[in-house]
Amino acid sequence: MNPAEPQLFNGLFQVNGATRLYGTIGDPIRQLRMTGVMPQVFAATGANAVWLPFEGGADLLPLMLDALTKMRNLGGFTVTIPHKTAIIDLLGRATPRARAAGSVNLVRRDPDGVLAGDNVDGVGFVRGLEAQGHRVKGASVWLVGLGGAGGGIAAALCEAGVGRLLVTEIDDARASTAIDRLLAHYPNVPVAEVQTPPKGIHIAINATPLGLRPDDPQSFDPVTLDADVVVADVIMSPVETPLLQRARTHARRIHHGRHMLDHQVPLYLDWFGIDAKGVDIIRLVRSIG
Repeated sequence: MNPAEPQLFNGLFQVNGATRLYGTIGDPIRQLRMTGVMPQVFAATGANAVWLPFEGGADLLPLMLDALTKMRNLGGFTVTIPHKTAIIDLLGRATPRARAAGSVNLVRRDPDGVLAGDNVDGVGFVRGLEAQGHRVKGASVWLVGLGGAGGGIAAALCEAGVGRLLVTEIDDARASTAIDRLLAHYPNVPVAEVQTPPKGIHIAINATPLGLRPDDPQSFDPVTLDADVVVADVIMSPVETPLLQRARTHARRIHHGRHMLDHQVPLYLDWFGIDAKGVDIIRLVRSIG
């Protein structure tokens, strides 16, 4: 028996001494799809691995990272609210893509023990839009929120060649820093801040946490937008947020947050060095629900 291989018992993979640890850091984490998705992905790929929830607030983040860095059986983890922007300066290294985004949502423990970060939020979001038939290249896009997810999406939209990117962010300093960073990395893409819902856009995106809780206000009113605008949300649970419900009720096309994760999971496996050859990961993730 090879301890590096996962062992089956009553149809379930069992943890052993060679099991690699992966997970998600965030606060809160009860809304996560990952804890339900990744065990099935690991089973399909034959990876001897488990996916764990790591819940802790901003005050605990440095302590958690220090502990995780020392765990030699740690493969890596994803990062969710509220840590995506704060974590980038606490890691040993980060990719240029993460630097352009100003945030990290994916971390691995490299063989030298250093935690390395990347950001694939935006890449997954853009691929999800395109897979649903929404053209991104040349489009005029309004993005609300430039935090951890929003920064990654903004960078990926610019990388994908949007015609113009309009952004709205309640934190003036964050907005200024993000716009300067985007213009430095993508000088050929017009990026500007707006305070009110703009006209003449093709895609409107909520990249704020508003909508996670039933009593949250909406980040914008989709009814104020042109009738042919695609209204998109990054929130995955609930599947259809109040924003998307209102947009649908008023005959706007909508785009669910779950598509972003569907198209990120293959990127996670690549980053972690997990071989998924022969497995249609996107179809598998969609089937899990």
